[in-house]
Amino acid sequence: QVTLRAGAELDAHQVNQYTLTLRAACPGEDEVEERLFVRVTAGQVLRCDAPFASAGGDVVQVLADVAPRTPLYSVLPQLLGGLTVSGSCPGFRLRNHNTPLMLTRRGLVLAPAGGFDPSNDTQTFRLEIEVMDRHGHNCSGAVRVEVLPSHSPHVTFLKPQQAVMVPEGTGPLEVVTQVHASGDNVRYTILAPTAPALFTIDEVTGKIRSTRQLEVAHVCLLVRAYNALHPTDHATTMLNVTVHGTDQRAPSCIPALSVSQVPETVSPGSTLVTLRCTNPTGAEGHLHYALEGPPAFCSRFRMEGPRLQVNTTLDYDSEAVAAVGFQFTATIMVTAGGKPPRGTRVPVLVTVTPVNEFTPTCPNGAAFTVPETAAFGSAVGRVAGTDRDYPPNSLEYSLEGGPSPMEPFSIDKHTGEIRVVGPLDSQSHKSYRLTVRLTDTRNDLDPAKRQSCLCDVVVHLQQAVPDQAPVCTPEVQELRITARSGSRQPVTRLACQGSPATTVLAYTIAGGNEDGSFQLEGNTLFYLPDDLAEPRTFVLLVEVWGVPGASRRSTMVALVVHVTPQSTLVPPSTTTRHMTLPKEPLVVMRTETAWHPPAWFVAVLTVSGTLLLAALGCMARSLLCR
Repeated sequence: QVTLRAGAELDAHQVNQYTLTLRAACPGEDEVEERLFVRVTAGQVLRCDAPFASAGGDVVQVLADVAPRTPLYSVLPQLLGGLTVSGSCPGFRLRNHNTPLMLTRRGLVLAPAGGFDPSNDTQTFRLEIEVMDRHGHNCSGAVRVEVLPSHSPHVTFLKPQQAVMVPEGTGPLEVVTQVHASGDNVRYTILAPTAPALFTIDEVTGKIRSTRQLEVAHVCLLVRAYNALHPTDHATTMLNVTVHGTDQRAPSCIPALSVSQVPETVSPGSTLVTLRCTNPTGAEGHLHYALEGPPAFCSRFRMEGPRLQVNTTLDYDSEAVAAVGFQFTATIMVTAGGKPPRGTRVPVLVTVTPVNEFTPTCPNGAAFTVPETAAFGSAVGRVAGTDRDYPPNSLEYSLEGGPSPMEPFSIDKHTGEIRVVGPLDSQSHKSYRLTVRLTDTRNDLDPAKRQSCLCDVVVHLQQAVPDQAPVCTPEVQELRITARSGSRQPVTRLACQGSPATTVLAYTIAGGNEDGSFQLEGNTLFYLPDDLAEPRTFVLLVEVWGVPGASRRSTMVALVVHVTPQSTLVPPSTTTRHMTLPKEPLVVMRTETAWHPPAWFVAVLTVSGTLLLAALGCMARSLLCR
């Protein structure tokens, strides 16, 4: 019988005929030699892949903890000349059945339904597979599956036994406790009691919940944790669950209301109040203290057990503290364990008091200038001191030594404004040096803790300069113009100067302009055209004075203006004649009425008034007695 060698591949396009020489011999006879011709024809032949169809077969390595029924290998036969076509799908058959592995109809090798044995040794399984299509074409091969030991940790409970305390009244589906086991793909289940009536466990998370409202009882639960891929890898723990009774009374605290007053300089960490709270159940260590209130309070204070402490600096001089009225209110919540939790609220009021921390500060370069003719009560300037304590710049001002002939000034106690209260003489004093004391107020609860500083203030005297009349050049002008129709036309510009030179001058036509033919704008004189039929001469008087001024001292300028109509022929002339007219002195008189009675008159008037009032009182008394 001649068979095709395993793993051999025939290709008619390369070799279409093989010649085999066969030799045969029987005992005692001569050897016979014959030739066998094997012709290979082209056609669709089923072919298996080389590694699979080799003598040793294909090799697959997997870990022992692979999940059950996991695909490990796929047999992919092909037809010569292309892939397997529809209608020619091959069938797969496992020749050896002494293996836990499974082979599907589609050529997939699967892990055992119960998974591999988690052994520490390498396990080897060989599968011999035959592939055949519907036309009888077949191929075969082998797959060797090597199962390597798994390095995954075994399922383990850290605590083989646990005790759990649960308060009575716990509602249904509330989490009682949670178990945790180390390992891979861990799942949980309750082994005993087999039908738990009070508790159930989450298979994935291990959380144990109540199935109904709990009453006082004691239950033992045996919990198993196992590897979902290898159920033989498991561990157990015992839970002793005790449902105990609870006391619904809330904790009581002393004091029940906390009122504190602290200075703004109190250091962080200082204790303001220590609560003495008792739990009706007697479990002191199970009390919890927490602050409830606005962020402004919770950021500045903290709870350290039953002690209310300062968390950060309390700055009385800040706008944030002033915005809450320098008082912070909150509530200390004291809670005790239980279902439901029991709590007591302790109201807290903390008042921050000011501390005079900063010394007043003098202004830089306090210097003022006042004319020596300043009247009584005239303002000189204001000393603007500063103080960083709250309320800001709450200062009182005073002059060291008070007003005197040597220092004829006073200062307002609240505003710091300096005023003149005596005569000023620049001949004896070019300037005055004043010493101003700044004293802070309302910056500390103790009025004795006031701070002050001395400031130097200089008052310069400005010498009075008598007003002088402006000087105009020339004082008399003779002008000739030709009247033109249309808009106004300039006539002349007055050249005047006041004393001092920076004095602003004012101009006005004092006479000669009864018909309004001229107009002044500043120091410029304009002629306003009208229906002038014949030449005419105008004599104008312009008054010039300085502004402002205590007394009006002015100068008169005379202007002689010859106006010729445009139709009248007049010999051209550009000569301006200046005449000096005799000036009459201008006397300005101002009478001021003032009465300064002598001292003896004031004394006599006072005594007379007193006697008159006494006589009237006696007369009224006698009338009432009657």
